[in-house]
Amino acid sequence: MANLKEIRTRITSVKSTRQITNAMKMVSAAKLRKAQNAITQLRPYANKLNEILSRLGDVKGGSAENIYAAERSEEQVLLVAISSNRGLCGPFNANIVKKIIELTEGQYADQYRKGNVSIYTIGSKSGQILQAKGYKIDADFDTLYDDLTFNNIADVAEKLMHYFTDKKFDKIEIVYNRFKNAAVQILTQEQFLPVKHEENSSTENNDYIFEPSQQYIFDTLIPDSLKTQLFAAVTDSYAAEQGARMTAMHQATDNASEMIRSLTLSYNKARQAAITKEILEITAGAEALKG
Repeated sequence: MANLKEIRTRITSVKSTRQITNAMKMVSAAKLRKAQNAITQLRPYANKLNEILSRLGDVKGGSAENIYAAERSEEQVLLVAISSNRGLCGPFNANIVKKIIELTEGQYADQYRKGNVSIYTIGSKSGQILQAKGYKIDADFDTLYDDLTFNNIADVAEKLMHYFTDKKFDKIEIVYNRFKNAAVQILTQEQFLPVKHEENSSTENNDYIFEPSQQYIFDTLIPDSLKTQLFAAVTDSYAAEQGARMTAMHQATDNASEMIRSLTLSYNKARQAAITKEILEITAGAEALKG
């Protein structure tokens, strides 16, 4: 009977866990819908802004200087890891950490050996895992998720732009999970600074008249574009996080249901065996009294 009690206790425990994972799945689903709507609305604007800047960059003979596109020796590199503040979302955070380690041991191995690679985090989980692996986190912006607004992220983008123009860093890369759907997140490495100029192969005439000036437009649009780029990356990551957590909790709920079925079957078998044993003992006792 002690075995039956253990099984009953375990069934109760798993049912309680299933309630928690199912509730977390529902919460993540609600957050995902909101985040998905936000990134769906943001992407067309961000893409169009980048297209405009690309076209402006193709203008020949202009005197405007783009300080955010200055190519340097890449001696000082900053990696910005965008993860989450919470776990229980499958390999979401582990993939970010894996990519950061891959960059420090591969593409930026020489700079890292010289101590010229800095790591900033948006989301505490990546920082915790990296520190456990012996990596130094130079700064974090983990509180952004407490109030995820464009203005708050724009403040961080301005700091990164300031670090670049002051030559504290020669190159800034962001690593994040890009949202595709609830079950799929695309691990993305994206150059933030210097601004990459895509060569336009179009034969159309880019003969523009700038008002008030090409320099003013560059100085205004490029910072706005960089702020939007970082906001899109963080928003993408947040949507991907909710999708990953919803998927993970859905799987956990299904696994709990399967375990409950298995434990219930074991309980019924053990209970039947105990009843059969009692019947045999009663029968044996009755036969002994007859004798």
